[in-house]
Amino acid sequence: MPETRVRRMAYLVSRYPAVSHTFILREVEALRRQGFVIETASINRPDQQPQQMPPREREEAARTYYVKAHGVAGALAAHAIALWQRPRAWLAGLLYALRLGGTDLRRIALGVGYFTEALMVGRWMRANELPHLHVHFATAAASVGLCVKKVFGTSLSLMIHGPDEFDDVRGQLLAEKIAGADFLFCIGSFARSQAMRLSAPAQWTKIDIARLGVDPGQYAPRLAPRRDDGPFHVLCVGRLVAAKGQHVLVDAARRLVAGGRDVRVTIVGTGPDETGLRAAIDAAGLQTKVCLTGALNQDEVRRLYGEADAFVLPSFAEGIPVVLMEAMASGVPCVTTRITGIPELIRSDDEGLLVAPSDAEALAAAIARLIDDPGLRARIGAAARRRVDADYHLERNTVRLGRLFARRLEALQ
Repeated sequence: MPETRVRRMAYLVSRYPAVSHTFILREVEALRRQGFVIETASINRPDQQPQQMPPREREEAARTYYVKAHGVAGALAAHAIALWQRPRAWLAGLLYALRLGGTDLRRIALGVGYFTEALMVGRWMRANELPHLHVHFATAAASVGLCVKKVFGTSLSLMIHGPDEFDDVRGQLLAEKIAGADFLFCIGSFARSQAMRLSAPAQWTKIDIARLGVDPGQYAPRLAPRRDDGPFHVLCVGRLVAAKGQHVLVDAARRLVAGGRDVRVTIVGTGPDETGLRAAIDAAGLQTKVCLTGALNQDEVRRLYGEADAFVLPSFAEGIPVVLMEAMASGVPCVTTRITGIPELIRSDDEGLLVAPSDAEALAAAIARLIDDPGLRARIGAAARRRVDADYHLERNTVRLGRLFARRLEALQ
């Protein structure tokens, strides 16, 4: 098969572009610069209106295929065309989707939905001559990907991140997805270990590590040292969900204020925990100390990195968070939890401070160490930036990803 066809592929994501997943857009752009022809598809529309997006995201949204935007008419048309052109494959795909649901009526209904979306995605891929489908996150979109492969015979690869895939292994059909994919990428060793745990050793050869990354040039370290006469500014960026542990940060802030520390906490993000967090802030009397900003775009978050004295991510479950890479690239000393893939990125007391998850007292103590020791902040901030530049540099890691793609795709021909 010609090299130009080997390098043509579709990227499928549940929601794209998304505020919390801007790294996918950066990855796509970097692969395109390497000569890959990548067209993007998203099950759902972006989580921001076009006028709220930075120009790059707005342009990408304009060229992305949105499955649900075609509604019932698009779904019926996809079924009709598939039945006409490939009736046996349509039936095989439907039976496969039903089997994925088992005996659970809700999962059966979801399977039929995934099958329908797969018909739409497969039709779009054929129209754009895209022989390979790559799916970020082995969650719902990967279920669609399995059905696309079943009906249309495309090759399929997945990028496994965690933690969502590992929270509900059976419900997410993760073992089935690992077995069904032609090859897989994992963002780190922890994620790869979980994929290996769910697959036979004979399948391990199709699993590669492909680290994520950021562009250090986009995150300039703060030049002026913080003033000692103002509050110590703590920044947290992430979806407002239980897994991110923001309630622990509010508790840590309460302890710091009670101990006479002058701190100001900015929490960026939106999500189902917002109401509960506001109540916790009010109950702790921290209305003037803790601010919830809602969702911000990348330019606004980058500005906050330049103003922050410390970045805190008190998560209970993570993959390897890109927001930590961004803060580290900005030279901001980080405090986070010693869980899953985070120690692959940060060695405690070297590139950041790691504490046990859920331990508000330890979190407050770690922040207090940074408040009291400007030399520690400077040393950790500089080491963190070096770490990102060495091992989590977007362009270099995407060059490696491109080589992995090329090798894997050529092997499938």
